[in-house]
Amino acid sequence: MAWQFEPVAGPFAFTEGPVWTGDAVLFTDIPNNRIMRYDPQTHTCTEYRTGTNGANGLALDGEGNIYVCEGAFDPNATEFDGSHPGRGIARYGTDGSTTSLADHFEGKRFNSPNDLAIDSQGRIWFTDPRYGDDRSNMELDHESIFRLDPQSDDTWDVVRVSFDTTRPNGLLVTPDLKTLYVAQSEYGENKKRELRAYPIQDDGTLGTHEVLHNFYPHRGIDGMTLDASENIVATAGWAQSGPGPMIYVFTPQGRVLETHPMPANPTNCTFGDSDLQTLYVTAVDGHLYRAETDRKGLGSS
Repeated sequence: MAWQFEPVAGPFAFTEGPVWTGDAVLFTDIPNNRIMRYDPQTHTCTEYRTGTNGANGLALDGEGNIYVCEGAFDPNATEFDGSHPGRGIARYGTDGSTTSLADHFEGKRFNSPNDLAIDSQGRIWFTDPRYGDDRSNMELDHESIFRLDPQSDDTWDVVRVSFDTTRPNGLLVTPDLKTLYVAQSEYGENKKRELRAYPIQDDGTLGTHEVLHNFYPHRGIDGMTLDASENIVATAGWAQSGPGPMIYVFTPQGRVLETHPMPANPTNCTFGDSDLQTLYVTAVDGHLYRAETDRKGLGSS
């Protein structure tokens, strides 16, 4: 089945982080510091929340709270604007509250948290790259994956889990907590653009990764989600080279099952609608796209 993508909202400035809430799609409009809400029943898109400090990736817990990577970074700007108070992980409560969960590691500010995933233990895994040319106000000397572990006093322990990543982007945790999928997406000559699978050890550390797919020299994965069979549905590719903007479907072992061309460079995706068979995709052109598919989503991601 060929997936036909149609724009249903936008264009906005730069869209990312789609998540299905059960009745709508939330996604971020990064440069405008806001979250948008698309209602598939009324086909309307409205402003859901403002003042998000450059919010990028979104995730939802079972109680309806939104967890967000506040990156404070405009991908269309030539320089990083360090004046924003973000660069951390925040929780937006159903009551309208905002709680900062973490914005430092070992006394240094994060680079620009990009994407996140919540596992069945309530732990939050997130990537912390720095994209853009201006790296002058980076306080960390690495671009790593971190995990926030919830504590009994409602605080969070920050744990660094990767020591071999540069520009980690989208990530997923498998339901059995055995594997962490990571998009290693550094651009430039001889830079790695890979879909990686890290085994998660019993103590929460990561083992040696396996490269499931190498996209070099073209654009690699930005964001991804899982279908009901735990295949990886990923946004990748660009118009400059290679096969072009694309949605890929990979098996857990990295075999390419399907490719579906996109009209613009995709940034992230989630399954939605009542049957979880519609794929919603954000893109660099500022639109939210949708396509009916013959696959079913595992759930919100």
